[in-house]
Amino acid sequence: MSEDHVNEKGHRDKVDLLEHANGNGKHATMTATPEELAVIEDAHNAHDVEMDEGEKNRLLRRIDLAIVPYAALLYLLSFLDRVNIGQAKLAGLITDLKLTNHTYNIALTVFFVSYVAFEVPSNLALKVLHPRRWIAFIMICWSICMTLMGTVKTSGQLIAVRFLLGLFEGGLFPGLNFLLTCFYTREEQGKRIAIFFAGATLAGAFGGILAFGIRHMAGIGGYNGWRWIFILEGLLTFVCALPAYWLVQDFPATSKILSRGNDRAKWLHHLTISQGVTNAEMPFEWRHVRRAFADWRTYTYALMYIGIAQPFYSLSLFTPTIIAALGYKNAVANLLSTPPYVLGFITTLGTAYLSDRMRLRGPFIIFWMSVLIVGYIILIAQNKPSVSYFAIFLSVAGVSPCIATAIVWVGNNFGPITTRATTMGVFFTLGNSAGIISSWVYPTTEAPRFFTGHSVAIGFAVMAIVCATILMVTNSRENARRDRLYGPVAKDGQHNNPLGQDNAELLKKWGLEGMSRDQILDLGDRHPGYRYIL
Repeated sequence: MSEDHVNEKGHRDKVDLLEHANGNGKHATMTATPEELAVIEDAHNAHDVEMDEGEKNRLLRRIDLAIVPYAALLYLLSFLDRVNIGQAKLAGLITDLKLTNHTYNIALTVFFVSYVAFEVPSNLALKVLHPRRWIAFIMICWSICMTLMGTVKTSGQLIAVRFLLGLFEGGLFPGLNFLLTCFYTREEQGKRIAIFFAGATLAGAFGGILAFGIRHMAGIGGYNGWRWIFILEGLLTFVCALPAYWLVQDFPATSKILSRGNDRAKWLHHLTISQGVTNAEMPFEWRHVRRAFADWRTYTYALMYIGIAQPFYSLSLFTPTIIAALGYKNAVANLLSTPPYVLGFITTLGTAYLSDRMRLRGPFIIFWMSVLIVGYIILIAQNKPSVSYFAIFLSVAGVSPCIATAIVWVGNNFGPITTRATTMGVFFTLGNSAGIISSWVYPTTEAPRFFTGHSVAIGFAVMAIVCATILMVTNSRENARRDRLYGPVAKDGQHNNPLGQDNAELLKKWGLEGMSRDQILDLGDRHPGYRYIL
């Protein structure tokens, strides 16, 4: 066989695989298959998959427009439906259903019980059924639950519907976060996840305005204002859920937004270069799951997240109550709960921009949680309405940026991909259990200073700061150790991406001679050329 024929045959095989990576083949996975990656990583194919800055920005804008705005809207609706019970409480819910403080807290708690329990199973269903199908299904289900909550007659019915609401909402937040980490590089994730999460802070802002307006519908159809809060916001979610099947994107290897020309192979190559061995496609193995559970950092990140989430949920659920306890009327308390969350929205986006630009996560968490603590100390130390309202601004502005920053941080520092997925599952499951705690620490008998609730929030915030400090110091020391042993790495991540795992010079540099490509990829974040984000 002639050399020309061999080259022609080899080129044709590579073109076939590139087309396969672009979705023209029958294979459908979250990321590229090993065969697809082999072609994408082949130096001979560099002209096929490399992008200049203009082309990368063009694809990035297309992906951003297709994913981020709708994801942010969905989470806004999710969080609005989750915490609007706090607004309904001031609009007659307690009186009409004859709820005691204990019963009301049970209604808050059962949501988080089912929410936490369903997060990991929902993510498994997301992988099997594809995001667009699963997200559309759970959204329609929870919108129905939300609407029906406006028709309940007893406390038992309220508790049952809240349980179902948590069951169906539990899959949205971890599912969309994982999807975002599959579409973006480490340097691109922060701003996108922050915009996505900003839906929660906007829910806090718009929730107060909506509740203020809707509660004036009291008497229409024989329903009090709190019923219309649930019904109308549930119907809004239902309407926005209908196009989810067409607007939610599947994973990069099958998403329609990357189906033009060679775009899919180029973007997979872009992700491969940046994410390196931590994002390489590998067969599912239980030892990767066990690695996540055996890593002490998994639980440290989760404890940090609990420390952030507990005060965040406390503020989301009880800000209207805290403001009302300062002497403002219930309707005015609904309205006054809006401005702090507008500030929280601004601090979230500003922090995401700086965090991505500086490639730092921990310092921002430590700073903003310190601001949160100052706010809570002011709330405990005095009882002047104007000063306390200012303290609420500090608290909301402080905690809001930390959720998104923590999510990006844990996603940045684990690999292989199954280990990362497992770690993030533990992270969300344990972290969101903070909502159960938050539901029980604000007894109305302690109004207006709520010593127990504010003190518990301070304690959790201190825990978050301690965990963030431990992770920063540990990551920094490990990076320094690897620099001493192997030398510094290229800032663009090229030294630890799968492209170089057959390069004899790099293998010698990292001390990986004699290891197979799969063994090297299996190292994940333990690869000598990998550096942790601080």
